[in-house]
Amino acid sequence: MTTHNAAFDTSEYERRIAKTRAAMSAAGLDAIFITDPSNQAWLTGYDGWSFYVHQGVILTMDGEPIWWGRHMDMMGGRRTCWMQHENIIGYGDHFIQSTVFHPMQDLATHLKARGFERGRIGVEMENYYYSAKAHAVLTEELSEATFIDATALVNWQRLIKSAAEIGFIRKAASISEKVMSTAIERAEVGVRKNDLVADIMHASISGVGDDWGDYPAIVPLTPSGLDATAAHLTWDGTPMRSGEATFFELSGCYRRYHAPICRTVFLGTPPDEVLRVEAAQIEGITAGLDAARAGNRTSDIANAFMQVMKKHGIERSGRMGYPIGLSYPPDWGERTASIRSEDETILEPGMTFHFMPALWMDSWGLETTETLLIQNEGPAETLCDIERKLFVKN
Repeated sequence: MTTHNAAFDTSEYERRIAKTRAAMSAAGLDAIFITDPSNQAWLTGYDGWSFYVHQGVILTMDGEPIWWGRHMDMMGGRRTCWMQHENIIGYGDHFIQSTVFHPMQDLATHLKARGFERGRIGVEMENYYYSAKAHAVLTEELSEATFIDATALVNWQRLIKSAAEIGFIRKAASISEKVMSTAIERAEVGVRKNDLVADIMHASISGVGDDWGDYPAIVPLTPSGLDATAAHLTWDGTPMRSGEATFFELSGCYRRYHAPICRTVFLGTPPDEVLRVEAAQIEGITAGLDAARAGNRTSDIANAFMQVMKKHGIERSGRMGYPIGLSYPPDWGERTASIRSEDETILEPGMTFHFMPALWMDSWGLETTETLLIQNEGPAETLCDIERKLFVKN
């Protein structure tokens, strides 16, 4: 018996598994154990808030993937995964937060039973969800196996989106438009920031029409004034004030797919310096989008933007974008290619990025960003239809 709740048709998951197995073969791997919730969902459809305990996906060179996790979450696997129920397995609660047992002991028994006691097994060493203790126990239990760092092996297979995935991202973009419009409309002097964020979250979860909103992988980032000189602050209960810029870094989410967008609101009359930098930023974004063409590199997008900044005498360094799509907390980026001057990743049709050339100045911040889709021909398509400008509310 299989579930009918997986987000995509079985053929879509089979396509993904074929790509992953080709990468495994190139790396000389017999099996991989995947803990990143985004990669788990991409391969199996599993969708549950259970990534605070040990869980993952075993993928070998044949057969269906195996989802492995806590026994009570195994039931969620049966509701969301596309595989046969015998390939959704669980371990007992006596392994949870125990000083005597560890879930990796159970995982090792399953790998041994499938003939990988001496296999070459890939694991995601640089991942939020694979702990040092987990690796130590697993390698101790499988002392004759060879463990290979397979960090981002699955992530790189996700870089080019299928038509079905792009359809989900477009739905997320429609929700992003609603969320951002709500933020801009509700931002007024005297409005408490937490009340504004409550409206943002309501817009996000209520969605658009029949396209319901999922929880985004990052909470609303809404700093004002001096707080907006920092990139990743959230909110408090302080009323919004005249003479301050507030940037909103937000994303709608549909079936775990994202379409981030940032816009900045200034309450009152912005100083000339803010308007000067805004004009340069918009010019730079336009240049970057024009460079976002199939056959170019991610670095071409970054360099096009930086050339405009240099022309206007504005200092900017570092990364200014990343691939997006399916994701879970704490990040909606895919952690592969980057839009930065030293990245040589070739742009291909179907890639989706959050192009984020934000500017954090000494006393204020300005974020104007776009989710973009690389086209077969011509410049990238921006997926969110929100005017690209500083929103001034006197």
